[in-house]
Amino acid sequence: MRNTGSWRRLIAALIILCTALMPGAAQAEVKYPTFTKDSYGNLIWLQPAYYPMGVLGGDLTAPEGNGSTARIPSPMRNPKDIFIDANNEVYIADTGNNRIVHMTEQGKLIRYLTLPESPLQKPEGVFVTSKGEIYIADTGNKRVVKLGPDGKLQQEFGRPDSRYISETFTYDPAKVMVDERGFLYIAVHGGYEGLVLLDPRGKFQGFFGANRTALSPLDALKRMLYTKQMYANEVAKKPETINSVATDQNGYIYTVTGGMTKSDQLKKLNTKGANLLRSSVKSFGESRPGDAAAAAAAAASTTAQGAPTPQLIDVAVDRSGNMVVVDQQFKYISHYDYAGNLLYFWGGPSAAGSSQVGLLKSPAALDINSRSELFVLDDQENIVQVFRLSEFGQKVDEANQLTLAGNYNGSEKPWGDVLRMNAQFTPAILGLAKAAFHKEDYPKAQALFKEAGDREGYSESFWQIRMLWFQSNFSWIASLTVFGSVLFLAAGRWTAGMSFRARWSRRSEPRSSFLRSLKHAFYILKHPVDGFTAVRYEGKGTYASALVLLAAVYLALVFKESVTGFAFNMTRMVDVYTLFLQSFIVWAGWVFSNHLVSSIYRGEGRFRDIVIGSSYVFVPYIVVGVPLALLSNGMTLSEESVYSMVLTGMTLWTGLLLFWKVQFIHNYSVGETVINIVLTLCTMLVIGVLLFVTGGLTSDLLSLIREMLQEVVNR
Repeated sequence: MRNTGSWRRLIAALIILCTALMPGAAQAEVKYPTFTKDSYGNLIWLQPAYYPMGVLGGDLTAPEGNGSTARIPSPMRNPKDIFIDANNEVYIADTGNNRIVHMTEQGKLIRYLTLPESPLQKPEGVFVTSKGEIYIADTGNKRVVKLGPDGKLQQEFGRPDSRYISETFTYDPAKVMVDERGFLYIAVHGGYEGLVLLDPRGKFQGFFGANRTALSPLDALKRMLYTKQMYANEVAKKPETINSVATDQNGYIYTVTGGMTKSDQLKKLNTKGANLLRSSVKSFGESRPGDAAAAAAAAASTTAQGAPTPQLIDVAVDRSGNMVVVDQQFKYISHYDYAGNLLYFWGGPSAAGSSQVGLLKSPAALDINSRSELFVLDDQENIVQVFRLSEFGQKVDEANQLTLAGNYNGSEKPWGDVLRMNAQFTPAILGLAKAAFHKEDYPKAQALFKEAGDREGYSESFWQIRMLWFQSNFSWIASLTVFGSVLFLAAGRWTAGMSFRARWSRRSEPRSSFLRSLKHAFYILKHPVDGFTAVRYEGKGTYASALVLLAAVYLALVFKESVTGFAFNMTRMVDVYTLFLQSFIVWAGWVFSNHLVSSIYRGEGRFRDIVIGSSYVFVPYIVVGVPLALLSNGMTLSEESVYSMVLTGMTLWTGLLLFWKVQFIHNYSVGETVINIVLTLCTMLVIGVLLFVTGGLTSDLLSLIREMLQEVVNR
């Protein structure tokens, strides 16, 4: 019995010790996941970057009235905006109650701003300057009002009077931001023209930061084919409306846009209105493929292609210039660094009929205080949820600040700590790569930039490595080049009259028809007219040589995808089966369709000639593509124009060979060749659509038969 008691005490002590060694275990069990994405778009799970701290605004009270000192509950109703001033005090546009709620960061009520002398009507936006001046977007009264720190009305900004504003323009201010000069940037409902820019006196200065109209290929085709009258009758496509506006300590202006837009959802504008985040590959507002939020949103908001669209509703900027946006559609909060690179995103929708701390039902706005604590306003729950950085989030924030300040050596340790917490966190790998580059450890920087998927950093590191190598080896490279050139010229002159060169020039054709056909494929590169004519009328070419060349072209494509330098090709893995199917289907579709069209459209080429000629035209992919893939490993992005020129030249060469193949195998004129190619492409399209429809119907039929058989068996 004595031994049993000792064992129990030992086990209890071990449990207490393990609990003490895991202080964050209880905190880590948050109700929402946190993710990031690597440079290839793959989703990576992270430990929480933010923990919920509490809720504000759920216990507001107001005087009962009628001279009574008693207070009664006065919850917020449909609040639309939140702002945190320099003192970390919180201002909320309580739209449904026609007031601004002013409270401490702990949620203690300071005052209600109702403007009794000119009552507010459904205010949707609030902004406080460093001087304590309060600007309110008084939406219901179609104005913006300026209040002093004491809450007294100082100025009204109604609809500006300007000949540059259309009579149909509706002035319904939704959000307002004021810069250090006192200029107002006002987001209005339905204001596709951009932000309304007013000077401190209320004089109209123009529209600012308007979004661009997204035109589909169908719209471009309509512009080409429609008459002016027909196009005028079309429904006008207008840019999406800006949802919110914010600024940072450096004077940059940030806007977010929802709607159907896929690009420019988040913009960082300078005073000239130029977007510093514009990129053809960047989009903002994150979600997980196939998650519950995306599935629920798919029926409510889709693009023309049927994909769920992020609905960014607000943006906040911290002291380091990092941007935080909230998505009303998927209920995710996404964090980006100053350059628009994703750090992480987290959150998700709250379950219907219940309130869950950390999850959102209808996010309306957010802001961030001086300690990087996040305040998220929910206009359905009528509360503010407060989140603070976790240890992981603090390390990321610390390292990111040091990197932004240019202290790369100082950032190395915190980035290393972050990477030890999560070895797949791409921003940490990128931060360590920048630190290694700053320390002139270029091989390490190159490897880390490649791991992080940063082509520019990888290329710059390799450029430094290449330059240092040339500097240390220039003397023997130059000597070898000169010596080799002299030796080559001397050997050419010395062997000019020798018999073996004469015998080589008079060598006979290969006896094998297969080898002669392969040689003819390369002859076509220099003499396409004679070469394709010989394929049709002299029988130059065999099925065997065509098959071998097709296999060689496929291997060249695989080689190009696998070997091309990282600066020009970020592909990690090559799906050889998909590449084969895509290549073969396109080639076979072209051969079959061209034979059909040519049989009807006076073509003289036989099916055999089309197969052989359609194989020979891709020889440039072998003679140019393979060497280019090898050379790309010694090139940097500074030589991208050279790489692109050679790649374009190879493609044009192949296209010209295809054109000449159709022309001379079928004995067409130039115009007939163009018509034949267009009809062939249209035939390929029709066949593709028919196969797609047939496949879908066959699948449905098989499913129906399977269900009928199951029904019979079950009964």
